[in-house]
Amino acid sequence: MKLFSFCSGLIYGAMKKSVTLTLLAAALVALASAAGNPLPPDSTLRRMAAQMLMVGFRGDTVDENSDAARYVRDLGVGAIILFDIDLTGDATLGSRNITSRDKLEQTTARLRGWSRTPLLIALDQEGGRVARLKPQYGFTLTVSAASLGRAANADTTRHYAALIADDLARSGVNVNLAPVVDLHDPLCPPLGGIDRCFSANADSVAWHAGIFIDEHHRHGVLTTLKHFPGHGHAHGDSHWGLVDITSTWTDDDLQPFQTLIDNHRADIIMTAHVFLRDIDPDYPATLSRDIIDGLLRKRLHYDGVVLSDDMYMQGIIDNFDIDNAIVMAINAGVDMLCVGNNISTGFEADRPFRLVDLIVNAVRDGRIPFERIIEANARIARLKHTPLLEHR
Repeated sequence: MKLFSFCSGLIYGAMKKSVTLTLLAAALVALASAAGNPLPPDSTLRRMAAQMLMVGFRGDTVDENSDAARYVRDLGVGAIILFDIDLTGDATLGSRNITSRDKLEQTTARLRGWSRTPLLIALDQEGGRVARLKPQYGFTLTVSAASLGRAANADTTRHYAALIADDLARSGVNVNLAPVVDLHDPLCPPLGGIDRCFSANADSVAWHAGIFIDEHHRHGVLTTLKHFPGHGHAHGDSHWGLVDITSTWTDDDLQPFQTLIDNHRADIIMTAHVFLRDIDPDYPATLSRDIIDGLLRKRLHYDGVVLSDDMYMQGIIDNFDIDNAIVMAINAGVDMLCVGNNISTGFEADRPFRLVDLIVNAVRDGRIPFERIIEANARIARLKHTPLLEHR
């Protein structure tokens, strides 16, 4: 028991020091093996599994009895995702978590107060059509990435990125699930079709995204590059089914990711539920070791947190058993699983608890190596202890 208390301390604290991920993971595994007990007690394993979840809840206020309290205080999830529209309900403006500045500030403050570790609080504020913080709730009007791309002016992009980042920071949100670094293609319904991409030119995308990210960092907000390995040329929507990008994808789709990784601007990278059959003929990117570990980790040399797109999108649940998909995603290299509980499959209040049970049982059964859990927790801890967040 003392061994794993020490291990947990390393995971949640040692990243403040100059301890590399590889050395930390190796040390924890070696300590566990030396003790003759390769797995920690369930309480520790549950806490580690919960850190790997980004979950959503209902309601624009929270109290001690709310689902949000259960997820953060009792379960210990690593991240919360917020929405303004409840797609599992009447899908009207203000039907989910965001209705005003004041209420959002109160909600995020309570969420942080319940968490025993730094809590990631995230939402999608790309600008334009995808903006959870809308003027109707008292937030700043945003513009789309495509309009910034057309303007091609650094000061303009910087201005609107700063407005977004300021709204997020003042609201207590420390992760923006943006920018989109997919290449623009008007034939891609969920992206180019609604102006979510900066440009069709990879260098231009990286340039605008870099400015966007720098302004967020200046305000103490982390960002997320999406959707790896590139969703821009998909002629379908992975919200509603698996999409095959094999015939339209090129190395240009990787270039914005590569540039931003090389320039140390990749805080988090989100995967897409898309097939790239030349690299993996069997599994979409979110479930593919060849794409996450091979392409992203080894070829692009990214060693930060990998976040899945929502695991309950139709692209996953219509084609894979969700329990198996969760296991496959973790084994493929996903560090944090997005489970927004705000999609066509409906809201299930106990879903995060069930997923923690699933992960723990999969580790106990040998279907997920414990080393993979350690590795993911170490990356998440390192992200949470970045000076950018600690100085807020």
